[in-house]
Amino acid sequence: MKLYVKFNVTATCKKVLQEQLDKFQLKYDLLGFNEVEINEDISPAGMKKIVDGFSQYGIEIIDRPKNLLIQKIKDAITELVYMEDRLPVVKISTYLSEKLGYGYGYISNLFSEVTFTSIENYIILQKTERAKQLIITNGLTITEIAWKLNYSSVAHFSNQFKSATGLTPTAFQRIINKRREALINVEID
Repeated sequence: MKLYVKFNVTATCKKVLQEQLDKFQLKYDLLGFNEVEINEDISPAGMKKIVDGFSQYGIEIIDRPKNLLIQKIKDAITELVYMEDRLPVVKISTYLSEKLGYGYGYISNLFSEVTFTSIENYIILQKTERAKQLIITNGLTITEIAWKLNYSSVAHFSNQFKSATGLTPTAFQRIINKRREALINVEID
């Protein structure tokens, strides 16, 4: 049997962090989506255990200021794309500048310099991942998904989706539906 799951990335990450930090019996405060304040000294050996514990979940500790800001940019974009049922209508440059406290020109240049892609491309990739999730879990029409992700038209959404995945949203939806049908037929037999 195949299960389709939907999960809250923020809540999941927070739970994993809490479980790992509790496992090491540390005194800590979760300050935000990507910040933890440890309220005690940690030996180098203890820090290695924490790093190893986090790495099994794909969580890494960021130690460079530039990398920290890049992660904050990615987190802010992910939060924007996933936080509500429908993407809020905001100007990305204003949203990121206000959220992070830096000018958009600086944020944009730093992001491109470190990641070798633009913020706009990263947003398109995040919106595409959200669209795939909506197609798989919610059974929404392509028009409804385009509306939820604030695309100006279904054609614009379809073009960006195809550029990112190589498939149109409709083709992707057909593949998912055929897989579901095949699974149902296998389970019936």
